[in-house]
Amino acid sequence: MEIKLEALFQDKIDQEIKIEPRDWMPEKYRKTLLRQISQHAHSEIVGMLPEGNWITRAPNLRRKVALLAKVQDEAGHGLYLYSAAETLGMSRDEMFEELHSGKAKYSSIFNYPTLTWADMGAIGWLVDGAAIMNQVPLCRTSYGPYARAMVRVCKEESFHQRQGYEIMLTLSKGTEAQKALAQDALNRWWWPSIMMFGPNDDNSPNSAQSMKWKIKRFSNDELRQKFVDVTVAQTEILGLSIPDKDLKWNEERGHYDFGVIDWEEFFQVVAGNGPCNKQRLKARVDAWENGAWVREAATAYAEKRELRTKNQTEAA
Repeated sequence: MEIKLEALFQDKIDQEIKIEPRDWMPEKYRKTLLRQISQHAHSEIVGMLPEGNWITRAPNLRRKVALLAKVQDEAGHGLYLYSAAETLGMSRDEMFEELHSGKAKYSSIFNYPTLTWADMGAIGWLVDGAAIMNQVPLCRTSYGPYARAMVRVCKEESFHQRQGYEIMLTLSKGTEAQKALAQDALNRWWWPSIMMFGPNDDNSPNSAQSMKWKIKRFSNDELRQKFVDVTVAQTEILGLSIPDKDLKWNEERGHYDFGVIDWEEFFQVVAGNGPCNKQRLKARVDAWENGAWVREAATAYAEKRELRTKNQTEAA
């Protein structure tokens, strides 16, 4: 019976028909989605921390308002994605518990420090640029709630990417000191950004199955190559240099060749040994614990309001 259900399930995916929460699905499909969507949600929430750190130190009111809006967007993205994950049968409290215990992961990129204002530009341009490259195909992912959530997320991420690039452009056209800040930020964020696409395809155990189920539409290496090709031209406009001595155009492939990624660094950061892993996780745990009274008050108010409505209905 289950073999027949799996065949019908795969046929539905092959026909580009969305899988919805009440549809039958293999348990592994459900678990794969839960891992990916919850990790995506956690990344949005943790990603608020390195940028939120610069809201009060933005160089002018325009930059302050724009950065504040961006951080608010990221909070909203996390909420959309947690809601999508909840349709798969896991509560938000359970997802937070897994994050706080270290069982659930989030994007390794957010475990690097933001040292200067130029980092706000590099994050918007490179990190959000890499995120868009990853996320636009997710608007066509096979699970309906995830695909629909990603439509709005991607629209807002495109503004974040433009905002970051505009910061880098302003700095690169400014004084020598400002241009040096932009170059320094590019130097520090380049390699972590191209690591965001995940391990090489040969070392990515879940990719093949996710591609078959059309959770993913492109492999890690395909997306990474596309990102490098696009970003080189943008860097030339800025008048900056990508910190990769092996970067060069390959006429035969029609793509840029680039240097070897330090995967040892990537896996160390994923394992919790990055520059800011402990700091980021502590901030999230503290926020959860310090906000307990707000959740309790909201729950009590909702229960009181529900009881009042019930009593009014019975009295009528």
